[in-house]
Amino acid sequence: MPDLTAEADAWKDVWRDEAPHVLAALLRRHRDLADCEDAVQLALLAAAEQWPRDGLPTTPRAWLHRVASRRLVDIIRADASRRDREERAARLEVRDRGDQNLPEDDGGNRDDGDDTLTLMMLCAHPALTAPSQVALTLRAVAGLTTAEIATCFFVPEPTMAQRISRAKATLRTYGATFSPPTPAELPRRLHAVRHTVAAIYTQDHSLAERVRGADPLLGESAVRLAREVHHARPSEPESAGLLALLLLTHARSPARLDSDGEIVPLPEQDRRLWDQDLIAEGIALLVPTLSSGYVGAFQLQAAIAAVHAEAPSFAATDWPQILELYRMLERVDPTPSVALGLAVATAEVAGPQAGLDLLARSPEQSHRHQAVTGHLLARLGREAEAREAFLRAAEGTHSLSEQRYLLRLAGHGPAANANANANANANATAG
Repeated sequence: MPDLTAEADAWKDVWRDEAPHVLAALLRRHRDLADCEDAVQLALLAAAEQWPRDGLPTTPRAWLHRVASRRLVDIIRADASRRDREERAARLEVRDRGDQNLPEDDGGNRDDGDDTLTLMMLCAHPALTAPSQVALTLRAVAGLTTAEIATCFFVPEPTMAQRISRAKATLRTYGATFSPPTPAELPRRLHAVRHTVAAIYTQDHSLAERVRGADPLLGESAVRLAREVHHARPSEPESAGLLALLLLTHARSPARLDSDGEIVPLPEQDRRLWDQDLIAEGIALLVPTLSSGYVGAFQLQAAIAAVHAEAPSFAATDWPQILELYRMLERVDPTPSVALGLAVATAEVAGPQAGLDLLARSPEQSHRHQAVTGHLLARLGREAEAREAFLRAAEGTHSLSEQRYLLRLAGHGPAANANANANANANATAG
């Protein structure tokens, strides 16, 4: 289906807020995501034509719901090769006539939080690959256009359109429906949703590092989705942990890049630019969850981010506490990135050689692993080895800003590397 026209940019905020709820309302009646999403897109195109001319409806969601319902009947009827779909179209048309008697503010609005979470669980279906889960969530739940998602992932728009189309086809093949999971399935599906939202925010970091002046669209979308997950399941400690982590991380965004789009390492960031309201909100969310029993990976990552956020300066950071949190995190979520953060925290507490010893045990050799190795070698005065590590790291990163930073370190002498732990801390422990 075509995306929204450029002339309709002024209405996109309304569409992004309302479209997921309209989509959920359609999915309650007709379970095929592809058909329902196409119907919503047709309704949005109609809005793009009519709203600038006639003005914003009193209740945009109800307007979109009525138009999308009619378009859905048209879509189903158009597929005349399947008799059962014709029969469903007739049933839907009867229901659609009943929609004329709905209150103006209905629009299929039941419980927004539950609807949004159920839609996110559908998009994070285990049959989909992680990139497809992210793309479909951004399309169906966050309300981004295919062109916007393609830009954020550095692929052509037709490629992203095909990815989203294949994801919808996969859901149809597996018979995935818009329905709440069973109590037994809920923990696993929530886990997938949280990781999808976290992946969206991670992609925002990549976009910001690769494109100067990048629109913080993904980061803001991820925070909004994390709020939706927490709102729908406020008793889930890990959902609160995810939201706290994104708030605490997003709070530091204004200080991460300078006016030229170059990376500003954590020790050099102007902490006056950090958003104190987001930090306060994140900490207030996090603290109650840490005493709720089981503490998961997102809660621990948020706790690490909180220690950084509360430190008045880099020198005053409580590294022993961060080290203990990383040790706990390694037991819960032993990933390469956690191992890297553990090595950095160990180096801050026990010295750079202790950090290098931990890195030597890791089979992971990403560019961040090489960058941290270079910083720790520089702190030990092993300048030639450090430069080689920085060069390997620069070759391995896709971030132009990070590459320029690492190349500067590789080309400078001991004076430039005196504070060389900066990038390691920024990349491995500060998000």
